Order: sequence, then structure tokens, then C-alpha cells
Amino acid sequence: MGRADARQARQRGARRATRAGGPTGIRRFFTFRKILGTFFGLCLLAMGAFFVAYMIVPIPEANAEAKLQSNIYKYSDGKILARTGEVNREIVGLEKIPKDVQYAFIAAENKTFFEDSGVDVKGTLRGLKNTVTGQGKQGGSTITQQYVKNYYLTQDRTVTRKLKELVISLKVDRNKEKSEILAGYLNTSYFGRGAYGIQAAAQAYYGVDAEKLNVSQGAYLAALVQAPSSYDWAVASDETKEAVTNRWNYVLNNMVEESWLDKGTRDAMKFPVPKAPKAPAGLSGQAGYIVDAAAKELARQGVEKADLDAGGWTITLNIDSKRQKELEKAVHEQLESKLDREGSKVDATVQAGATSVDPKTGKVVALYGGVSATEHWLSNATRRDYQPASTFKPVVFASALENGSETQDGVPIGLNTVYDGTSKRPVEGIDGHYAPQNDLNRSYGDVTVQTSLNRSINSSFAQMAVDVGLENVKETALDLGVPDENFPVRPSVALGTMGASTWDMAGVYATLDNHGKKVTPTIVAKAEHKDRKVELQDPIGDQVISREAADTVTAGLTGVVKNGSGVNAKSSAYEAAGKTGTSENNKSAWFAGYTPELATVVALFGEAPPDQGGRQVSLTGTAEAGRANGGGFPAMIWSDYTTGALNGGSDAEFDLDVAEIAVPDPTPTPTETESEDPTPTPTKTESEDPTPTPTDTETVDPTPTDETPVTPTFTPPTGTFTPPVETGDGDGEANRDEERRPLLTP
Repeated sequence: MGRADARQARQRGARRATRAGGPTGIRRFFTFRKILGTFFGLCLLAMGAFFVAYMIVPIPEANAEAKLQSNIYKYSDGKILARTGEVNREIVGLEKIPKDVQYAFIAAENKTFFEDSGVDVKGTLRGLKNTVTGQGKQGGSTITQQYVKNYYLTQDRTVTRKLKELVISLKVDRNKEKSEILAGYLNTSYFGRGAYGIQAAAQAYYGVDAEKLNVSQGAYLAALVQAPSSYDWAVASDETKEAVTNRWNYVLNNMVEESWLDKGTRDAMKFPVPKAPKAPAGLSGQAGYIVDAAAKELARQGVEKADLDAGGWTITLNIDSKRQKELEKAVHEQLESKLDREGSKVDATVQAGATSVDPKTGKVVALYGGVSATEHWLSNATRRDYQPASTFKPVVFASALENGSETQDGVPIGLNTVYDGTSKRPVEGIDGHYAPQNDLNRSYGDVTVQTSLNRSINSSFAQMAVDVGLENVKETALDLGVPDENFPVRPSVALGTMGASTWDMAGVYATLDNHGKKVTPTIVAKAEHKDRKVELQDPIGDQVISREAADTVTAGLTGVVKNGSGVNAKSSAYEAAGKTGTSENNKSAWFAGYTPELATVVALFGEAPPDQGGRQVSLTGTAEAGRANGGGFPAMIWSDYTTGALNGGSDAEFDLDVAEIAVPDPTPTPTETESEDPTPTPTKTESEDPTPTPTDTETVDPTPTDETPVTPTFTPPTGTFTPPVETGDGDGEANRDEERRPLLTP
């Protein structure tokens, strides 16, 4: 057969095949029937694979970031003081989110949320196509899918993640209530401004809690989820502002369409422009000290550190925002504005601390821990490594009254009891020798207890401590709230030679103010977590000393303010009681005082820079004003703060039940064996008493000299008191004799 015959044969075969209706060549492999069969086969295979995936892919544990929350610390009025934690999120229950705000999010993201199975197949396929083709963000996710992505998975843009999202969403929809899914979505979504979840968003954009949002604000937040970075009104361009406004209208119109919002109400709405962004509430300034004090208190109340660090706590404090500002202002105006921290070596060492307590409730209403928690991390309000000095003397007197104590001559101790105020007078009734020096070695002769309080006479109170019994003094002190921190049981205890903080002493003086009923300072008003609520102990305790004893001490301390070393705290705007204190070598200076409504302790500490070991140094020369005694800067800060904290003053008067009223004592004329410090101490320009009062720096035993390096060991915020090297003060051998011979406790 030739070529022509072969070609003709093939043509005849093709014509027969065409007449029979069958494909020719490669087309016979792509018939409609075969293509349809292959399609259904692939569908079945995909369905089988999806079924297998559905069966084997579990609902995973939540991802670590989804569980992270911040701890929110609030002032007593609800204003936020600080947030701690890596993520700005505060999880709230759905019951705290208004219903119409919930509907706003559903209208924005997933109108069929209540009816669908948790997935949008078309949207998911569109998202897969976008992912595969690299066309940007995936789209079309339901609220359930977005919740699954945020809570269980990651934000990775991969096909695998998208398929997992689909499978898990179906399972979540079957296993969880819609309300639980919606709550999870609202608490995990990112809203910009560093805010995760609707509670943080409500605060970031409108300065309110989520439960205070209105529907208009909720619609903006719902619109924001689509593009949080660009839809933030504060940074949006004109075009973007138009886009977000359109999105806001879209949300509200959908709500009307779904009968979730009345049309008349909707038509009356105006776009709710959010507030300008603010810097996150951090821990600089006083916030860090306050947060640290709250954390330590929660630990004492049984909250483990690990639980607190995990986040999710809303902690309402007793700190009054107005009084806190008044305290900070008083320290600035009465101290910091007068210091030259850059140019003066002395001024650079000055540390101030203060604690203010409501004596009726125990609430710590204001606290000053230092220049800033980010600059000086150890809180000067709660540290215990300095001596409270003569602010302890009222405790000795309180113990004398409580125990019905008598002098060595058998005379009951009261405000009118006479003591020998001679400087370096040997204390009687001990097996040993102890003869404390008065301030500047002044001798006063025979003086009453009232005068001894006014002039802070060391010799009187050292003898009184022995008359009362040193163990009795310690027992009363601990009952009142003085910590058992290196507490000496020897006559020098009368001069405040233990370790104590302004927080501790504020509790002591608040207890005296509260007529002897124990006041334990407390800074936490309420601590709540979605999983638990802390039951806080009552800060007001039992009667630890009698009302008569407490009130008699108060009566004596009013004299200190009116006529004694505390005159710089005196004012016609309030009635006050208080006591100054200045420790050995002027290393700390205190004023502890109270009105019927407020007990506050202010202290200055001399602390060398860290590169010099942080040792205790003298405050003498602070602001070029001589010795920084307790009646100077601390009393002036106290007075300035108290006036402001009481809104300019108060008519409240002490209601006292006293054992006796102090009889006026002729002003003693002290004799001096040393010249008085020629450098004047600072006084208030508005002082009502122009006559300068003597300072009350006590010679205590034993304490280091300025030249003796002492390195305290600190454990914030309370610190750990390290006993000083015992070298005496260079004023004679008498003060060291107490250490050479055993003491007897009467």
C-alpha cells in the first residue's frame, strides 16, 4: 500500500469515529465524563482528607500571648495609676460589655454570627486564594474564625494555618456557646494604641471602662478592628478619616437593618471622635513605689507573686489622687525646689519619704517614695534601714501610761511627772552605766514630761524607759505597730535606735490618733481577678492600749506642735499633734504628726551614692540650712501637705479622754557645755512663732560616726536593717559604758 492509500485509510477511520461520536487523539483522554468523574473524585478525596483532619486536629491550648494580661492599678476614684505586664489587656466578662456594643461588633464583622456554623466557606476560599497568590491579607473570616486565630493560633499568613483555623472553628462552634466565643473575640482583638481587648481599647480611645461605652463609641471600636493602625483617628489622613467614618456608618446601618438599633436613635448620632492618645501608665515617678507597696501587701494577704505576675488583676488602691498630688507638691515646694542636687554633694545625698494614713480606716491615702522609682528604686516610704529617733519617745510614754508605771521614787508617770533633764545624767536602776547626751549637750534641770516631749530631752526618756521596764516598752511598741527590726532591749531604745519606716510609724501614730485601737496601714482597697477575689483583712484591729493612755499621749504631742520642736507644723487651719526626731549625726530627720482626720510621717535620709556603697551619711548642710532636723524640712513638708490634703484646713478637734491635763511649766533655761550650731535651721516664713526652737538631735547609743562606712543591705521595698558599727560619737566614754556591763530590766 502506498502513502496515498495509507492516508486515505486514516481519513476513512477518522470519519467513522466522528460519525460514532468519539474523540480522537489526545482528546479522548479529556472527555466530559472523565473530567466530571475526576472532579467528583477529587472532591471526595478532599472531603475525606478534611474529615480526617477534623478527626485528628484537636482544639489546642490557648497560645501564650492570648493569655497575657496586664495588671491594672487604680486610684481610689477609679483613675488608672499604672499598668504592669507585657501586654495591655484586661479580660472582662461579656456581662460587662453593653448589649448594643456587642451587636455593633457583630454588625461590623459577622451579621450571621448567631446562626452560622462558625465558618464562612466563600470567605475562607477567598482568603486561601489571596494567601496562595500573595495578594495580601486574608479576608472573609467570621467572628469565630477570628477568635480561633487570636486565641489558639498565630497571625501567620500560611495555607496550613488557614486550614487549621477552618477545622478548629467548626469544632469550637460545636463545643462552645456563642456568648463564650463572642467574649473571647472581644477580649483578644487588637485595637491599636497597644490595646488588646475591648477594655483596654475603651480606656485607650475614650478613657472609660468597657461597661461605660455607648453604642456610637462601640461602633467606632468595631470599625477599628478592620485596620487598627490606619483607622486610629489621631493618625488617620483625611482620606482614611472618611473611610473609617463610612465604616462607622456601615456598622450602625447594619444594626438598624438587623433591628438591633432604632433608626431614629441612629439618625441622631454623631461620629464620636476619640481622645488623643496618652503615654502608657508606667512606673516612673511615684507610681512604681505605690505599685511595689501594693504588691508587697498583696503578698502578705496571701496572693502569690507568680499569680500576680501572670496578670489579669484589677487592683483598686486606697491612694487618693488629690492627696497624692498634694504630697508630691509639698515635697517639691518645701524641699526639692531648695536643693541643688547637681552642685552640692550634701544635697545629692538627700532622700525623702512619707506615708499618710486615714486613722479611722487605715487607708494609705498618699505615699512618697523618692525622686522617682526609675531613678531611686528603693522606696523611702517603706525602707527600714534608718532609725526613727525621737519619734519613738511617745511610744515610751504610752507604755508608761498603759502599764501604770512609776518613777524610781514611786511617783506615777504622767504629763506632769518631773524628771531630771540634765545632759549626760546617768540612768538609774540599771546594772551598768548609761548617760545619754541631750541635743547639743543642753541641760534643763528638773522638767515635766510635757516639757521633755516639747524639748525632746534624751535624759528624761532614757530614764523613763527603765522606769517602765524595757520589755514592757518593747511589748507596747510592737502592739502599736513598731516592727521587731533589730529592736534593742536597753535604755537607748528610748531614743529610737531600732529600724522603722515612715509606713510603720504612720501606723503607730494613726493608732494613737484612733484612741489606741490598732491601725494597720493598707494601700489595697480591692484586688479582683476573673478567677478569684481577695478577701482583705480589716486594717482596724483591737484596742492595743487604753483610750486614756492614747489620748493622754495625744494631748502631750499637741504641746510639741504648739510650743515645742514641732512648731513648724503649727497652723491655725487645723489642730495637730506630733513629734520631731533627728538621729545620731543627723543621718535621718523625721516629723510624725496627726490631725483628727489624717496621720502622716515625713522623713529625710542621708544616703551616699551607690558607687560609695549607699552608706548612711549626714544631712547637715542640706540646702545650706545647717542641720536638717525633724522640726525643719520634714515639719514644713508635713504642714504644707496636711493643709492641702484637708482642702485648706479643718475645724475637727481632738476628742480626748485624758488621765491628766499638763500644768504649764516655766520655760526651762538650758545650760550648755557646747556652743550651739551657728548655722540656723530652716523655718517657715509663715511661722506663727518667731522664736527659734531648739533642734532635737539625740545622741544615741550605739551609732556610727560619719567616718565609719556602713553599707546597708537592701531588700525592696522594706529594706533590711544592718546594725551600725558601734563606735560612739566622740562625746565621752559614758555612752559606751552601757555595752561594757550587763543591764538589769526593772
